[in-house]
Amino acid sequence: MNERENRGRDDRRGGPDRRPAGGRRNARGHERNRPAGSERSFSSAAPSGRTRRADPARLAAFETLRAVSEEGAYGNLVLPKLLRAHRLDRRDAGFATELAYGALRWQGTWDAVLARCVDRPLDELDGPVLDALRLGTHQLLAMRVPDHAALDQTVGLVRAVIGAGPGGLVNAVLRKVAARDLPSWIEELTADVTDETARLGLAHAHPAWEVRALRQALTAHGRDAAEIEALLEADNDAPVVNLVALPGLGDLAEALAAGAEPGVLVPGSALSSGGDLHRLASVREGGVRVQDAGSQLVARALVTPGQGGDHDPDGGRWLDLCAGPGGKAALLAALADRQGAHLTANEVAPHRAELVRQALRPVPARAWSVRTGDGRRADELLDGRPAESAGFDRVLVDAPCTGLGALRRRPESRWRRSPRDLAELGPLQRELLHAALDVARPGGLVAYVTCSPHAAETFAVVEDVLAARGDAEPADARGPVRSAALPGSLDGDRDPFRPWEGSSGPATVQLWPHVHGTDAMFLALLRKR
Repeated sequence: MNERENRGRDDRRGGPDRRPAGGRRNARGHERNRPAGSERSFSSAAPSGRTRRADPARLAAFETLRAVSEEGAYGNLVLPKLLRAHRLDRRDAGFATELAYGALRWQGTWDAVLARCVDRPLDELDGPVLDALRLGTHQLLAMRVPDHAALDQTVGLVRAVIGAGPGGLVNAVLRKVAARDLPSWIEELTADVTDETARLGLAHAHPAWEVRALRQALTAHGRDAAEIEALLEADNDAPVVNLVALPGLGDLAEALAAGAEPGVLVPGSALSSGGDLHRLASVREGGVRVQDAGSQLVARALVTPGQGGDHDPDGGRWLDLCAGPGGKAALLAALADRQGAHLTANEVAPHRAELVRQALRPVPARAWSVRTGDGRRADELLDGRPAESAGFDRVLVDAPCTGLGALRRRPESRWRRSPRDLAELGPLQRELLHAALDVARPGGLVAYVTCSPHAAETFAVVEDVLAARGDAEPADARGPVRSAALPGSLDGDRDPFRPWEGSSGPATVQLWPHVHGTDAMFLALLRKR
């Protein structure tokens, strides 16, 4: 059996098929990793006769985990470069993606499993060995990889890149992991857990505080708290890659011919089947970009013509106050060029400002400019002139936040965040929103956006700012968002609107991974009086 057959994987969107051939679901809805009644099979080769090389796909996943663990890197930024460096084909790239991102998402649960199988505290293991164990555990418990292949290849990886000594330890530990399937491990880990929040955290690989925060957020935004398990499961699904064709500049034909499907939420979007999208000429040239459909929707809603009262966005001045790394700015700039407007993209960090410039290069230079500066000092853009004459018709505040709504795309972030981050980010979010209103022209719109549904980062920020000033009021997001979305995409249970106050007042928007297939993006519109 060759290695490709050994892996037993398909080319589904998001990576290898995690469902076993002939598998069956138990009473809790989980699928077993092998047919009922079968025994786990392992390599019969003596340790000295097993693989001593690192499979390139697994090596790319391992190097991603090491960069995340040792350098504080972000997996979604590191892995694409490694896929190209190792010259992985589409199939192997999909396997490496599911392995790396899956191991990062499930890290807390895999560590709880490993703690039952290692004869010492996990923090006493060398970092590379622990990361290799996480990769092996993910293959055994959550991927359609035969047990002997998961063991043989993981031990081979360790022997090739770490050393022969740790190979025996990894082999012994992973054999213990393989003694149970995932439902059995979850049952064991949660057997003595009486707190439902803690149980959900172990079963779905989220810190308990995030489970609690997300449940509260569902209620705060008008949804049923019972949806929490569906939300956690959606966080653990391999996200479909969302593409956007910059209006007037990009064309999705190449992506669609390569297997992408038309988007279902916003026009000019597509859902990619994965792989290294940099191979597409339209992506390399910048006319087609990777961008979550929720981000596309809120950017389009801000500048939708016909919704602007005294100051429509056509021919106006637009500001992206926190533009890095440039995704929303690129879409806004392309729309600005079509509508005769001009976008100023502001970013405080010089290296991120350069990323914004790179993102904007496909757009004609007449439509945009980039400023490096503190968004809290946006008044400097007015050059001492009053906002009435020098202000902006549209201002986007894509505020720095905890990212609790983007956990599926940033798999390592759930283990890095803490409740302390909420307290630290709150003052900055309020200052940025105040600054945006200061430079908005009377009658203009300000969009406050976060990729977190937490009430402390959404309603609390906006309400505090509105209470502190008399020159702004809530604006209804229903019309702009429905105009920006595809017809029918926000109907029924997919309705994302929640009134500010009363049953018929202006509404905010909250998208959800388990409902809309997007990041949990929040949008509130404010109008400058």
